[in-house]
Amino acid sequence: MWRMGLSLGRVPDEALLTGLTTGDPEFVVAFVRRFQRMVFGVALAVLGDPQLAEDVAQQTFERAWRHAQVYDPRRGSVRAWLTAIAHNLAIDAVRARRANPVAPEDLDALLGVVTETPERRALADDSAERVRRAVAALPREQARALVMAGIYGMTAREVADAEDVPLGTAKTRIRTGTLKVRALLETDETDETEEKR
Repeated sequence: MWRMGLSLGRVPDEALLTGLTTGDPEFVVAFVRRFQRMVFGVALAVLGDPQLAEDVAQQTFERAWRHAQVYDPRRGSVRAWLTAIAHNLAIDAVRARRANPVAPEDLDALLGVVTETPERRALADDSAERVRRAVAALPREQARALVMAGIYGMTAREVADAEDVPLGTAKTRIRTGTLKVRALLETDETDETEEKR
């Protein structure tokens, strides 16, 4: 059907992912082109290292290709699925190279990077911008806990120790922050889908 003159650039994300499983080079190229900026932006936001972010982006597309058949649209969009893969791989890379624990005073600087800096322009990605806005909208203690857990890969116990709060408080901050960010991102995605109609 796509060979009959219909541009792959207009194919829905889910159909493009299905085409990826066939190994058709046209689908592979179209899939990577559509999502490369977003995937690289997520990896760069977590890692802060363009070379390592490129490696993680490549691993993300390889994993998407190998696991495309398990994608379930009821659990989220293709973009959300790829973002989760990229984020998880980037966190794994951070954990693998982390030699020293994160100093709590460094977190405020990191929150600045996640929320509003010149790096924002370098990423130039709507998904990364939505994540930054969502994190910036959180109360400071929730944002710090979420960044420590989500970007630095710290456990709730490590967050509790770093913030000098009870373990239950750290868990609540991480969970509440995660739910608020997820709700804001889902609202943005719904609004974006309605605008395209």
